[in-house]
Amino acid sequence: KKNKMKKSFSLLEIILVISLIGFLYTMFLPKTKINHIDELSSKLSLYLTHLRYKALIDDKYDSKDSLWHKKRWTIKFLRCRESVGGIYYTIYSDKNKSGHPSAEDSLKDPLTNKNIYTSNICNENSLNSKYVLLTKEFGISDVQISCNETTSLGQLSFGSDGEIYSKLSAFNNESNEYKIDKPCSIKLISKENDSREIVIYPNTGYNKQIKVNE
Repeated sequence: KKNKMKKSFSLLEIILVISLIGFLYTMFLPKTKINHIDELSSKLSLYLTHLRYKALIDDKYDSKDSLWHKKRWTIKFLRCRESVGGIYYTIYSDKNKSGHPSAEDSLKDPLTNKNIYTSNICNENSLNSKYVLLTKEFGISDVQISCNETTSLGQLSFGSDGEIYSKLSAFNNESNEYKIDKPCSIKLISKENDSREIVIYPNTGYNKQIKVNE
């Protein structure tokens, strides 16, 4: 009981801190001076921090379910439908283990309470955060993840033990073959060929933003 209460308070504290940072960021930084790719890098770093702590307090392990690992909290980058074009991402826990997460599976933006989610149609709506639309909102032309093991642009999944995985495999899950044991970078590239990297370190809550070029 004490552990559950402690975890609940920890999540509340995290949400309050993220909300405060977001409020200060929104209120006191002149919008005309914000570079879109810097804005995205900062927002994505906040989402990643929120995601990692969510995974720490929401243990998905189930010894009776051989596919429990498919429910790990995950961030995944994908391309929009070809007729639409562009890139998006979603943050979710696939509760049905179907491989096709829905809006109901997604993490909520702690500032707006909107779903950090979109489908491959990549259109805005009142329930989903527009900040997942990387091309439309931020002019991103490519995303490169150094530890990608998937056929998509890449994904990272987080365990309640602090471990990070580059793929949710249905086979040999206990062998941890997709566990990340060195820093992994998410490189964001704009249409103007401006780049930023977010380096994610395993077994810690630390993300580092790097300006690659300007």
